[in-house]
Amino acid sequence: MTKEFTIGETVRVIALPPYIKTAEPMPMLRPPDTIRLREEGIVTDRRPGGYWVVRFDRGTFLLDSQYIESITSEAESPPASHVEPSLPADSDRSDD
Repeated sequence: MTKEFTIGETVRVIALPPYIKTAEPMPMLRPPDTIRLREEGIVTDRRPGGYWVVRFDRGTFLLDSQYIESITSEAESPPASHVEPSLPADSDRSDD
């Protein structure tokens, strides 16, 4: 199953592929240690076959969706255990 991402979404590397392909007009193969495990990047394009163009600090690379996960959704909605309970509103309270 191919994961779906949106352009501009922040993703994290969850596994390193055997090699990394640059997303240039004349692509080149790079060793997997060009990027780090858990490094964050931004999705800039989608390519056929479940590949995503991701911009990292050291360049822009093509990565299969199995090697990345979305972290944008984690930041937007905290887990239920971290949600603070709402306080009841004070009703008809006067400071006379």
